[in-house]
Order: sequence, then C-alpha cells, then structure tokens
Amino acid sequence: MTARPMVEIRGVHKGFGTLEVLHGIDLTVAEGEVTAVLGPSGSGKSTLLRCVNHLERADRGYVSVDGELIGYRRGRGVLHELKEKHILRQRGAIGFVFQSFNLFPHLTVLENITEAPRFALRRPAAEAEADARALLARVGLADRADAYPRQLSGGQQQRVAIARALALRPKVLLFDEPTSALDPELVGEVLDVIRDLAAGGTTMIIVTHEIGFAREVADTVVFMSDGRIVETGPPSQVFDAPSHERTRAFLAKVL
Repeated sequence: MTARPMVEIRGVHKGFGTLEVLHGIDLTVAEGEVTAVLGPSGSGKSTLLRCVNHLERADRGYVSVDGELIGYRRGRGVLHELKEKHILRQRGAIGFVFQSFNLFPHLTVLENITEAPRFALRRPAAEAEADARALLARVGLADRADAYPRQLSGGQQQRVAIARALALRPKVLLFDEPTSALDPELVGEVLDVIRDLAAGGTTMIIVTHEIGFAREVADTVVFMSDGRIVETGPPSQVFDAPSHERTRAFLAKVL
C-alpha cells in the first residue's frame, strides 16, 4: 500500500528581481517519508523550503500539505492569497528548524517551547508546559527547562529549536542545514534527535550537507542545481549510481 502524499510541490517558480532562483520545482513527499535535499550553495534549496511554508511566496505554482493549499485558496480556477492570520495557522502544521536556532534570548527554554502553543494555538498553559517538558525529555534536555539560550551550547540550542517545532504537532518538519552553525563535536547530538524522529515516522524535508547522514536516514534523496531538481531517487541510487553528470561532479567534491 502506497503512503499518501503529505507535501506536494507543483511547478514552483521563484525569483528575486531578475534572478530566477527556482525553475519549476515538482516534488512529492509521502506521509512518514524523509526527503534529503542536497546541492551546491545557491542551488535554491533554502528558498524551496521557505516556499513550502510560505515564508517566500512562489511566483508560479503551488504547495499543498495534507491536501491543503498553503498560502492560497482556489476560487473560480484562480489562486487568491490568504490573509496573514490564515497563513500563520497553516504554518502551525509545518515545523521549521533554521540554521541559526532563532530562539528568543529573553525567554527560558520552557518558555521558548510553550510560546506558540499557548498564544498561537490557545492551548492551556498547563497542557503546553506538560507537552514541552515531554519534548525536552525526548531531545535529552529535561534538566535545562529553566535555562536561557545563552547558557546552552549550540547543539543544545538546536535541540531546543527542534522541540519548539514539534510543540505545534506539525504534519511535516522542515530542516534548513540544521547542523551547519554547529561546531563539529556538537553535530552528532542533533543528528541523533533527527534519527529518532525518522524512526518514529515523522515526515521531514531536510536540506543538509551531511552526506553520510542523508544516506542513512533518507527514503528519498533530491539533488538540486541551478534552481532545478536534477536527480531524485533512493540514497543507494543517487549516491552509488548517479545518472546525471552534475550529481557525479558534486559528489566527487564532497565524498
């Protein structure tokens, strides 16, 4: 039985001024699937992620998550952009973990995680706190609830950022180079958390330069170059027998 599509990206184009960054991206991510997106700097990987949760508005094409158009409603065959409050509600279903953690420095770890569930989703404070403490235990930081971000290592901050994204109970998690801002010795602790999420069936799209990690956890590997998907397939195919010259040239540099 084939898993149902959770994320569908259809014909997405995105430009900034005269620079065309995405040239008609088509991609489907099934429920429970982990998709790793690889490619050189400037290939459009981060812009693609930001289009998925409408942080960037696609110039053409559309994205849907669990069958719901993101950022738009369809009326008489035309897409109409939703009001910001509706887009914010939709983003609650799409967790986003950034390179640079983006934690609120003036809030404790616990407050960082409970902020959105309490004030965006109107969850009772006690319920939000109980969920947050359970998530902190899940990412190995149960004892740091009352700490402030400045008191944590980079790896710990990124694990808090993952817990914060999970607190909204998203349908899909997006990771934009989640280990690129970390010292090498801290990378493993963050990858371990993502491994556990993958094993638990969380739908994820991960932009990463960690080739070994992508080979291990991804169901599908996507290689992007110059704003296009050049190659897609299971890790064994893309890494061991790439069909496109651009993929081969990229892997020769990084493997």
